[in-house]
Amino acid sequence: MYIPHTQADREAMLARIGVDSVDELFSDVPEQFRDPHVNVPAGHTEMEAAAELEAISGRNISVQDMSSFLGAGSYHHYIPAVVDTVLRRGEFYTAYTPYQPEISQGTLQAIFEYQSLMINLMGMEVSNASHYDGATATAEAVNMAHLIHRGRREKVILSPGLHPQYRQTVRTYLIGSGREVVGEDISLEDGPNALIDLLDEEVGIVVVQYPDFFGRIYDHEKLAEAVHEAGALLAVAANPIAMGLLTPPGNFGADIVIGEGQPLGIPLSYGGPYLGILTTKEKYLRSMAGRLAGETTDVNGKRGYVLTLSTREQHIRRERASSNICTNQGLMALAATAYLSLVGKEGLREVAELCYHRAHYAAEAIGKLPGYSLWNEGPYFHEFVVEGPRLAKETNALLLEKGIIGGYDLGMDFPGMENYLLFAVTEMNSKEDIDRLAMALEEIGNA
Repeated sequence: MYIPHTQADREAMLARIGVDSVDELFSDVPEQFRDPHVNVPAGHTEMEAAAELEAISGRNISVQDMSSFLGAGSYHHYIPAVVDTVLRRGEFYTAYTPYQPEISQGTLQAIFEYQSLMINLMGMEVSNASHYDGATATAEAVNMAHLIHRGRREKVILSPGLHPQYRQTVRTYLIGSGREVVGEDISLEDGPNALIDLLDEEVGIVVVQYPDFFGRIYDHEKLAEAVHEAGALLAVAANPIAMGLLTPPGNFGADIVIGEGQPLGIPLSYGGPYLGILTTKEKYLRSMAGRLAGETTDVNGKRGYVLTLSTREQHIRRERASSNICTNQGLMALAATAYLSLVGKEGLREVAELCYHRAHYAAEAIGKLPGYSLWNEGPYFHEFVVEGPRLAKETNALLLEKGIIGGYDLGMDFPGMENYLLFAVTEMNSKEDIDRLAMALEEIGNA
């Protein structure tokens, strides 16, 4: 660690604040809670420290070293080189919603472009900028519905096909609120229409995933109609890449569309930082957490950008805030903006089609193997579930020995599915990768 202050500097600072030693700074801490004997190892030179850190990092296994079929919310997609080039520009590298926004026209324009892309992608009318990740965006959608209903509806319906981490985050948000969560115990084999039977006058919002956590694609029109007839809101957690191929949620009646923006030009990065997408209808705009950048003209008639709406507690009275969310994932939102601008509408569809067709090729190959069977019966996007002859964790360990990162062990979240793996296939998985996976699974099954 490099400490720039000399002893003379420290003495001058202590004198300025009126104490004789550093120990005096901790005089208010009871002595039994002080520990002056910190077990810090001997120091290293910069060269030695760099070598040790490189050795540690060299033990990591990434999607650059092995073919990966692991998804479950975080996906290995191709990221055009220009995305990183844009992110590393000095004026964007520390991107954040500025506190004197109108002097930061570039940042505001980037936010405005992001919002415009999100509402087009999801078929909605307004988008905020932005949330930590898909799980946080989902929880904020639930809070948003409570505000819209003015606290009069205390029940939340979560589909069992919603990402388990999203459901856990919602439950964490609701601790102590008195609100009730239902729906998670419905059979996984039943589609989202099974949630209709749970609707009553106490339900404020129904949250489903599209495609769902298991990759399955459902038609949500009937559910949307029933939700609205009951006076509730429908929130849809959508995969943004799948929107290049599927009907946008706004087109079948979603009131709030949320999602994880990581597939849009953001690397896996050990699980973050990621990007929480939240879009909605214009009539719900003032109940939306986060910020909204708008386009206008200045006194000279030139185009300009302003921070139109900011409902967070740092900008308005705390009791009137729709959320205490403060961080706009500005750099990640910029990555998504650059990615979508580069691939365009046709490019996004091509990526989605590659994911779809390669996943179906993989599912067909694995489904033919002795001892393996496909769990998905209806249409699915780029993820599918396979039941195997071994425990999923054993299968993954054996795949890793063969240089393959396997699927997601569903037994970790769903009791009774200890032999089930959720495989994800993207445009980054070649036909050769898939064939090698099928061959490895066959060998594991026969061992």
